[in-house]
Parts: sequence; C-alpha cells; structure tokens
Amino acid sequence: MVGSEWRNLFAYSLLTIRPAMGEMNSKINRAVWLDIPVADLDRACKFYAAVLGVGVEQFSFGEGTGGVLHHEDGNGGCLIVKPEDISETGTLVYYNTDGRIRDAVAQVAGHGGSVLEDTHSIGPHGFRAIALDSEGNRIALHSNTDA
Repeated sequence: MVGSEWRNLFAYSLLTIRPAMGEMNSKINRAVWLDIPVADLDRACKFYAAVLGVGVEQFSFGEGTGGVLHHEDGNGGCLIVKPEDISETGTLVYYNTDGRIRDAVAQVAGHGGSVLEDTHSIGPHGFRAIALDSEGNRIALHSNTDA
C-alpha cells in the first residue's frame, strides 16, 4: 500500500471502529497513536490482546487489513500488516501494564514473543520489562508497581 491508502485506512479505523481519541489524549499525552507493523495479523492480535489485556478488533478496508487496540479511555494503536517494517531496534514504545506487569510478562512467551529483559526497577519511574512481540518488534511493558 502507498501512503495515501494507509492514511485512509488509519482514518477509517479511527472513525468507524472506535471513538476518536479523547481530549485528554490529544492535549496531555505525547504519543497519541501507534502503528505497529506485523507479519501475521491473527497471531499479533492474540499477542497484544493477551499481553496488554485489551480487546483487539480486526478490520478490513479496501485492500488493507489491520487490528485496532481498544482505546476508549486511553491512547490507541493499530496493527498494520507491513512485515518489511518490523524491527527489534529503533524507537522503544512503552505499553501500559500498570498493576499487572508480572502477568503481562508471563503472557509474552505463550503468545509467540520472547522476554529480552525481565521485570526490573527503573527507579522513581516504576518498573519495566523489554520483550520482542510475536512479530519481532522490540517493546517495553511498564507498570508503576512490581505486580
């Protein structure tokens, strides 16, 4: 797909699958949306649903398909089938697993990912774990508590 097709797919996913991002998300949060490249959409949807503990709704629009992370009360993201963009280097995105980081880490391997760094303190900023998702993207899981 070319850029304009992805923009149309993004707009479609925002307007028809889930409500628009809330005012707080667009004014306060610095990251408001994520496009996560995947090779296998079904596998990636299962991975993110299990690890993040949120629903993931698959959709198709024209020739494109994707999966939208439920985001009624927070920032959203979209799983986009673009295997050529998968990377275990580059920007590290921290996903909110507040109060359930140990469970989230336990879900990683069972859903096709691998833990690179187990849960550890990041000082006054809480706790994190670093993993590869089911597609090979490097991600961080974050919690304010070690639970």
